[in-house]
Order: sequence, then structure tokens, then C-alpha cells
Amino acid sequence: MKITHTEIYRFSIPIEPFTIATGTLEFAQNVLVRIYTDAGIYGCGECSAFPMIVGETQETCLSMARDFAKIWKGKDPLQIPERMADLLAYAAHNPTIKSAFDMALFDISAKHANLPLYRFLSGEKRRIETDMTIGIASPEEMAATAAAYVDRGCSIIKIKLGKDVATDVKRVAAIRAAVGHDVTIRLDANQGWSFDEALRALADLAQYDIEFCEQPMRTWYDDRLPELKLNVPIKIMADESCYNHHDARRQINTQSCDYLNIKLAKSGGILEAQKIHEVALQSGVKCMIGSMMESKLALTANLHFALASPNVVFFDLDTCLLGHKVDPVVGGLTYTGFELDVPETAGIGADADEFFLETCEQWVV
Repeated sequence: MKITHTEIYRFSIPIEPFTIATGTLEFAQNVLVRIYTDAGIYGCGECSAFPMIVGETQETCLSMARDFAKIWKGKDPLQIPERMADLLAYAAHNPTIKSAFDMALFDISAKHANLPLYRFLSGEKRRIETDMTIGIASPEEMAATAAAYVDRGCSIIKIKLGKDVATDVKRVAAIRAAVGHDVTIRLDANQGWSFDEALRALADLAQYDIEFCEQPMRTWYDDRLPELKLNVPIKIMADESCYNHHDARRQINTQSCDYLNIKLAKSGGILEAQKIHEVALQSGVKCMIGSMMESKLALTANLHFALASPNVVFFDLDTCLLGHKVDPVVGGLTYTGFELDVPETAGIGADADEFFLETCEQWVV
């Protein structure tokens, strides 16, 4: 099987404004690729650029996508490690757009095997419940949003923090009061605190029964994570401090965190995510599957990966529920309340809506 050509789309999705410690997004800066083969099979991949986290924009992703498509033309899409090595040889970083190309290869391979992706990855169905993320706003607004989710049946709330410690504590206090004590609460500071602020915040927030806190400090303070972990009562999850399996190894060996957050758009795709999972599994460090602002297409691929990754025990796959104003995808995962499931069709089981694609800028390489 050979790759004949690749379609690349500016896959912008309007969203409700969403604020974290490092900035606000008003549309999902996504890119869609369709990789076609001479066997009549094509694979879909999507990535969501989050410049304040990963450093890639939609424009950089589109530019690199055109280069990647040229590199792969005429090559075998079933040789996934070799194809991803081609991209690594060309560009050292750019994991976000690499994840879309990786995803499309896995879609092709699972379709070629006539298996849903999770079964192609040797996974099996299990119960998956996502949390719901509350973007940064006033304590009162965030508490009202959390209470509304809980009224709809949500049992896990993830709170974005990292602006100001005193106000952050008020945010969590208000949310805990609004949702009661039967709801699980997670925190994500998105690198917003300094070391001293993180010490203070996590000490003050422990009284609210917190499951863990993601990425309390900027990555340039990674050398202080072991000290922080030893001195706070809340478990630490590495997110921006863990892009690839080498980062995972360092985080674990230095005892810098309790958990790891795996995101396909951060790691470069499923192939690298599998390596992170294996490093964590061997060390007994549990993982979360997270997401950026993907549509159902990439989110479904994330869920397939999670179903094939037994060490992934936390799930943050709520992006489609966070204010996407349109759904540009046909098929894909389904939500029953806040529980998720994937289709049994071959491959990822999701594709872009053709009518939506007609509105998107397109390149063919």
C-alpha cells in the first residue's frame, strides 16, 4: 500500500470563550488531514493547536502539514514507526501537527485490518466517564457552572486555576460548597503559580478534598517539582512537564509527580502516547488521557487509545461539551450523560462532515 496524496483543511471550530491561566481561546485552531492510499482507503487525523501550551498555532500546523505530506507521498502508511521517524528526521518538535498525521495512519491501519481502532490496539471496552472542566471566571460564576453540570449528572469537576492564589482558593471553596462532598474535584493550574504560590495554594486547598492538581508551576521550575511534591498534601499530575516518554522517565525517576497526563496533541500522536503509557505502567504511575479543543474526530481517537491503555485511569475528554458552537463530524464517540463510548466501525469511526469541509480552506499535496 502506498500514499497517493493528502488533503489538508483549516478546520476552525467556533467555541464559547474558554479561559485558562495562560490565555483565552475563542475558536478551536484545528487542522484536519485525510491521507489517501492506492488501496482505496483513506485515514483521517485532526489536531488542535493550543499556542499558549504547546507553542504551535493553526498557521504553523498548516505549514508543516504541507511539508509532511510531501515527505510521505509514495510511502507505505502501514509502517507507522517508520513514517513517524520520517517526520522526526525532518522536524524535532511540532508534536501537535504530527499527532494528526499519526492519527490518520492508525485510522488507515485499523481500516485495513477491518477493526475498530481500540481492538486494533488490543484494547477492550470498559466504563469511561469524563470530567467536566470549568474555565477561569469569578468564584460565583464558576460555582454556578459546576452546579449546573452536577445537576445534569456529572460526578467529576476539573477546575482551572493559576491566576491569583487568594482568588483561586475562593473559587474552589465556592465550587465545593455548590456541589457538595460526593463530587470529585480536580485542579489544573496550567503553570500559573510560582513555587511559593504553589506551596501556599495546595496547602490551603487540601481542606476541600482534592483528587490531584495538574501542572502547578511553569516547566522551567521542573527542578523544584520533587521538593513541591514532598511538601504539599495534594497529589501532583504532570501535564506540560510531560510531552514524550523521555519526559515521563525524567518525571518518574526524579519523583516529581504522582500521575502523568497524556495528550495526543502534546505527545505527537498515538505511537508516542503508547511509549509514555509503557514507561508509566512499568513504574506504577497512573495516567490520565487529556485533550485540547478537538472535535469528536480526534476525541474519538483519544478514547480508542484509552480503551487500549489499562494504566489510563483518569479521563478528561470533555472538549465537545465545552462550548463548540458547531459539530463538524459525522460518527464518532457518543456521550450517555458523561459516559463515553466508541463506535464498532473499522478505524476511528469518525469523519469530517462534507458540508462543513466546503467552508474550510483546503490544500492537496
